[in-house]
Amino acid sequence: MHVQQNGTDAPMTEATSAFDPKSGNVLERLVFNHRPWVLALAVLITVVLGFLAAKLEVNASFDKLLPQTHTYIRNYLENRGELRGLGNNLRVVVENTEGDIYDREYLEAMRAVNDTLFLLPGVNRPFMKSIWTSGVRWVEVTEEGYRGGAVLPANYNGSPQSIADLRTNVGRANLVGTLVANDLRSSMIVVPLLDRYADTGERIDYGRLGRDIESQLRAKSASLVPGKPGKIKIHVVGFGKLAGDLIEGLREVMLYFAFTAAIAAGLIYAYTRCVRSTVLVLSCSVVAVVWQLGLVRLFGYELDPYSMLVPFLVFAIGVSHGAQKMNGIMQDVGRGMDKYVAARYTFRRLFLAGFTALMADVVGFAVLAVIDIPVIRDLAVTASLGVAMLVFTNLILVPTLLSYMGVSGRAAQHSLRSDEATDSGRGLGKLWDLLDRFTERRWALPTVLAAAALALGGFVVSLHLQIGDLDPGAPELRANSRYNLDNAYITSHYGLSSDQFAVIVKSERDGCLKPQVLMDIDRLDATLRDVEGVQTTTSLADAVANVSAGLNEAAPKWISVSHNQNLVNTAVLRAQDANPDVVNSSCSVTPVVAYLTDHRADTLGRVLEATEQFAATHDRADVRFLPAAGSAGIEAITNIVVKQANRTMIVLVYLSVIVLCMITFRSWRATVVTILPLILTSILCEALMVKLGMGVKVATLPVIALGVGIGMDYALYLVSAQLTLMRQGADLAEAYRGAVRFTGKVVALVGITLAAGVGAWAFSPIKFQADMGILLTFMFLWNMVGALVLIPSLSHFLLKKVPARAQAGAALKPLEAN
Repeated sequence: MHVQQNGTDAPMTEATSAFDPKSGNVLERLVFNHRPWVLALAVLITVVLGFLAAKLEVNASFDKLLPQTHTYIRNYLENRGELRGLGNNLRVVVENTEGDIYDREYLEAMRAVNDTLFLLPGVNRPFMKSIWTSGVRWVEVTEEGYRGGAVLPANYNGSPQSIADLRTNVGRANLVGTLVANDLRSSMIVVPLLDRYADTGERIDYGRLGRDIESQLRAKSASLVPGKPGKIKIHVVGFGKLAGDLIEGLREVMLYFAFTAAIAAGLIYAYTRCVRSTVLVLSCSVVAVVWQLGLVRLFGYELDPYSMLVPFLVFAIGVSHGAQKMNGIMQDVGRGMDKYVAARYTFRRLFLAGFTALMADVVGFAVLAVIDIPVIRDLAVTASLGVAMLVFTNLILVPTLLSYMGVSGRAAQHSLRSDEATDSGRGLGKLWDLLDRFTERRWALPTVLAAAALALGGFVVSLHLQIGDLDPGAPELRANSRYNLDNAYITSHYGLSSDQFAVIVKSERDGCLKPQVLMDIDRLDATLRDVEGVQTTTSLADAVANVSAGLNEAAPKWISVSHNQNLVNTAVLRAQDANPDVVNSSCSVTPVVAYLTDHRADTLGRVLEATEQFAATHDRADVRFLPAAGSAGIEAITNIVVKQANRTMIVLVYLSVIVLCMITFRSWRATVVTILPLILTSILCEALMVKLGMGVKVATLPVIALGVGIGMDYALYLVSAQLTLMRQGADLAEAYRGAVRFTGKVVALVGITLAAGVGAWAFSPIKFQADMGILLTFMFLWNMVGALVLIPSLSHFLLKKVPARAQAGAALKPLEAN
């Protein structure tokens, strides 16, 4: 009997003619006996979720980067309203390239920049600071008493005299090194940002903020001084600008998505020689991404720079599973089986392995939710949603569509020739023959020993893995990015760095007026200044000591906190008038700010440890010393959370994977064979991070979990097929050869495809995406090698004999019947 199939006459096998549509499990019958309804449902969901996905926004949130349940971060959140300038703010530096700041043209340009920033949406305007704002004041002691006023003279008109007065006031206010550069060639504007727009109540759009800065400041800087386009330069740093740059860089990321899809299409077509099935696999993976993005919008989430790569991973995982289904159907059709029957048999053989692998991915991503950082939790939710969608789009929709479309006659013949080459050891068949040898003891033993040596060496190297940022500036961006160049300029020209570690000194109302409280603050100042990595500190105690000296003819012996309550009261009031940031209006919250040389994890750890030790011995009922605020303080706490979460996450990921393997295989030996290659890859990935100078931080923390999920896909397909054949009576070598022939070749194909696709991320302008691309490329390749080489080697020692189970082996019998 013959059946017309895909334009070619192919003999119908006995398995085809005898196929019972009522066979298979409930899910298989539900899907394939109601195919039109399945496809209609898929179209309806795609239209609805596609509409929602089109409305999805990309934004960032300062608060989502905070481990909000940590005690120290709660200290900051409870007092953030009293800590001006120690949270989310921009630092905008206006540089005069042709002179110093005491230049009429420069000062007019500075005023224009200040006014533009003041009017930007989302700016906390009353607390802006610059030489053009009235809140920046000078104070001096004269024989007649205290005098003071705004740094910018009230009668400023650009005349030489008013500029000379400004110069005097800058010196009086001691602004050099803070708001004025050490070389006097630039000045700074500190711009605190609100969490939400004051008029609409919506969260700040950092993408819009970044564009406004570029279009309204940087782009117009050339015209600020007519006829001198290069005289004024603008430098901007701060979370808002960093987030804006990351969001802007994501536009380029879409090109990498297209590049990844093109590579996948090219390699899959080269393997199948079938346009229709290649397009189908890629399309179903894209559909999964659309569903994911639609659900993200439906549930009120949004994409941010840290979760933007999740759709790439969902697409990659979808390609992996879709290629396995396509390969199974192509092999059966190549042997003459009807496309409908081939689709059902492939579904029957691979659904459980695919479902288990996807559940392992879902659990692996979901485990990230235990990390006490909202941006990671959002990533966990969005990734889990995307992978869950693949159960329908790639495990069900791909075989359903292929049951209608089939594969081309050319592809079917190519599949037969490929199998013949494999059987005869020609072409790539030589490689598959080489892989068979790893089931033999003389190859298996050295391979296992080499893997153990690699694991040991990698573990030793991984012990040097560091937590947090290892580079200056913003490590999320390239060292030569505009943001990091701006940061380098500001760091080198200003005496105080932007890495601020603040200790919150909290007391009862008017508690800061107590001499004993001020003396303890002064002691904390001295303690922190002695810590390696601290440039200097500022506090209310410093200001009070200077005012006390001023009240006593500037005698050096009076530069201290006095026991005289009246003198202290006057000094605190004068200090508060000169700098409102040193204490709140009720005199109950005052920050001690340490300026650090860098934000490396060891520097942050030393400062935090010194603070904790001081608090342990000086906290009492009327005053407490609470870490932490400031950019460096928040990062120090984030590093603690990341360090704790790193090992917890890895343990939970592997425990969940082990449980799923035990449920699937019902064999601890098969579970060990599956897990050990994944563990080796994880260890080597951490060693690679050490060698590449990458720290474990918010951006890199999820990589290990993501890599384990992908590697699990490879191993499950291969081990499932191998076990099924062994339970049908095949020996280890025959079973492994059959597993490679059926699923292993696609494991190699997908590993190379995914590695080539994400390898392109290494050229991204966003460095943490480039880092993730490098690490994922490594993990994809090593997981592939581990699946193809270590699984047979380990199987030689652990799975040489498998008890026969007739019903377990039934799934592959149609393949062998051909």
